[in-house]
Amino acid sequence: MKVTPVRSRLTALVTSAFLIGSANSAIPPAPASVSAPQVWPPPQQQTSRPDGFQVPTTAALIIGNGTDQPAVRVVQDLLKDAGVTNFLTASGYKSLPDAPLHVYIGGPSENNASASALHDLGLQGPDGLNPEGYVLGIGRDTEKHAVVVLSGIDQAGTFYAAQSLRQLVVPSPGKSTLPGVAIRDWPVTSLRGTIEVFYGVPWSTKDRLDQFDFYAATKQNIYTYSPKDDPFLRAQWRDPYPPDKLAVLKQLAERAIEDHVAFTYALSPGLSVCYSSDQDEQVLINKFQSLWNIGVRGFAIPLDDISYTRWNCPEDEARWGTGGDAAGRAQAYFLNRVQKDFIDTHAGITPLQMVPTEYKNMSDSPYRTALREELDPRVIVFWAGPQTVTPNITTADAQQAKAVFGHDILIGDNYPVNDYVSNRLLLGPYAGREPGVTGQIYGLTVNPMVQSQPSKIAQFGSASFLWNSQAYNSNSTWLAGLKYLGGPVWRALKVFAENNYSSVLTGQESLVLAPLIERYWGSYNNSGRDLGRDAHALSDYFDQMASTPDQLKNGMNNTAFVTQSQAWLDKLGLYGQAGNTAMKVLTAQQAGDASEARKERLALNHLRSQLANISITACPLGQCKVVYPTVAPGVMEPFLNRTVELNDQWLGPRGGLGLTR
Repeated sequence: MKVTPVRSRLTALVTSAFLIGSANSAIPPAPASVSAPQVWPPPQQQTSRPDGFQVPTTAALIIGNGTDQPAVRVVQDLLKDAGVTNFLTASGYKSLPDAPLHVYIGGPSENNASASALHDLGLQGPDGLNPEGYVLGIGRDTEKHAVVVLSGIDQAGTFYAAQSLRQLVVPSPGKSTLPGVAIRDWPVTSLRGTIEVFYGVPWSTKDRLDQFDFYAATKQNIYTYSPKDDPFLRAQWRDPYPPDKLAVLKQLAERAIEDHVAFTYALSPGLSVCYSSDQDEQVLINKFQSLWNIGVRGFAIPLDDISYTRWNCPEDEARWGTGGDAAGRAQAYFLNRVQKDFIDTHAGITPLQMVPTEYKNMSDSPYRTALREELDPRVIVFWAGPQTVTPNITTADAQQAKAVFGHDILIGDNYPVNDYVSNRLLLGPYAGREPGVTGQIYGLTVNPMVQSQPSKIAQFGSASFLWNSQAYNSNSTWLAGLKYLGGPVWRALKVFAENNYSSVLTGQESLVLAPLIERYWGSYNNSGRDLGRDAHALSDYFDQMASTPDQLKNGMNNTAFVTQSQAWLDKLGLYGQAGNTAMKVLTAQQAGDASEARKERLALNHLRSQLANISITACPLGQCKVVYPTVAPGVMEPFLNRTVELNDQWLGPRGGLGLTR
């Protein structure tokens, strides 16, 4: 057996077995108090084992010729973070390096050693799992070696096993621990991810690369590139990309491959295409080929936001006539040719996707009948849901949509997109989708906000829902997402998110603040009730609001999140100050201290003036304008308004300061 260095970044870390000494010495078991952390998305099956262990400083990675290299890099990085400093690597099972920890990476199609390692742990292999499924075992083999096995049904499955392993490391003083665990896991939805299709300032290349890494960590596997600012997608769809722009797309495609994300290029020819034209079909295929050449393997043809009662060429009208039925047949004809002449001729390509002109609700129509009857059955059809932005999607809704279109359905879910409410950040949970929806669809992509980092709160939820919808709980997943993003200051992030909570999906707002204010007013209006207790609770929460901007800035380790949220953070912080100042106004009134009441009222007026001047420039629908961010809608302003009204009544003619709201 030959001991060799792991390819790529691992090479520099390999240490010869001769320099390690007695590497096969026993390593301590995991402390009895250590249990396995929650893995996100929650696995389909997970069982605790009693044979966990402390992570040693030396580990052997046993890989095969087909082992997924991104998975190897993830494992290497997480073990380094856990305290491993010496790495060995080997191929094969019979003669293994003398190391206290053996890590087998790759399922049967990648690594022929993993099956025996799973057997020694008493675990079954991944046979029979859905694509991207995996088995992850952590424990000790029959010779009491510490063993980790990551065995995917395919390379993506092994990669996702590595993402689960990353979450299972328990940091401890001195040595990190890997608890004993057996996981058998798979996704219930084939496509899980994001479509960048909002109106407004598009994401930067840095934003997109960061998003791909986030998809990898949360087991999402598709990103659809459809930004409204790229003229080569729509108005100039016939034109080839200049070399510099093609180079940027190549960078994105390469990172997507590394992260097991299907970078899907969505070309929208509907404004000018002639469906019957051989030339237009060839132009589109040439465009697709240029993207294929740089590594893109997914393609979509959106035909939304166009009129299907007006043709772009007389030949189409002569061939198909007029009306929705004619448009459906023309689109099916064109898409079928692309399927035959491009998709079918490229091995390894993902199924073609299309966005229909009628992309929402579940009713049948002549247009949809034409697509159902004439469009190649392999083409995946996009559907937005019962409404453009829909509060609920039921299993029956999805089932009906699939029947109406007669094709596999990819839901394009318009949450947390905020281009229609650009004064808001939508930071509430991903909710309102029945678990059974995933059994009716091929996939789902969420349409995110202009702000890529805050979008991750909802995206964390959609990722969990699409992986394991039966185990999905919107509230607990929302909290888990806040902990994932917020790290040591997740509680401050929670204060921020719960005051930007409401959306079409949920009418609730300011889940903690609103009840505190209600109790405070109840005490204030009831002289026999203890105002101090309720006032203290509300004041304490206002303090949390006031301190949140600095806490996130200094403790979140995510400058981009803070920058993209800055105006809303500023408003939250000032609302915290204004809330406490308003309470001081009322406290002074109760004490009959007119001088103090006037002083605090002036301070409140100044804070409200600052609040009113917080603004951003937003560009929804391509039209830039000044927008005033909203935080805690329907909660904070009514509280401050009521305080001012009560103070006006109390001061009366004694105010004498020309005070205004």
